Amino acid sequence: MKGSIPNIYSFKVKKINGEDQPLSAYRNKVVLIVNTASQCGFTPQLKELQQLKDEIGDPDFEILGFPTDDFGKQEPLNGDAIQQFCEINHGVKFPVFDKIMIRGNQIHPLYQFLSDKKLNGKLSSKPRWNFHKYLLNRNGEIQDFFFPFTKPLSRKIKKKIQRLLDEKA
Repeated sequence: MKGSIPNIYSFKVKKINGEDQPLSAYRNKVVLIVNTASQCGFTPQLKELQQLKDEIGDPDFEILGFPTDDFGKQEPLNGDAIQQFCEINHGVKFPVFDKIMIRGNQIHPLYQFLSDKKLNGKLSSKPRWNFHKYLLNRNGEIQDFFFPFTKPLSRKIKKKIQRLLDEKA
């Protein structure tokens, strides 16, 4: 890894149906990664995240949702039930993956990378609750993070996404 900047493209995640999804599929896209939960006070952000995706309207922008039960046991659903909840109740069309652990001894390698500056080379920010957001550039490199209380439709998030979209890969 010497000489190269760490990125998310070496990671694989599980789709809701159990199939592996390499994150290299999102190469050359600006990506917002969010840990989600269906029974959280921030759950209405699912709808706002979809609105953000629609408002940005750029095919080079993607949101990836990662359900977790790590905070207050607020994700009791599994598999297709998570997908259906997101689609039916909040109009979510962006990819929502299989439930993962984002902290503790069984932390998913992706979240280990996202939350630790020693691994990602840019910043340390461990999610302290659901709907913590990580923003990555077109090269899959972490650029920024937003706490759960930062609304997806905030000017701050939109501006940073647009800036990254305007940069060439």
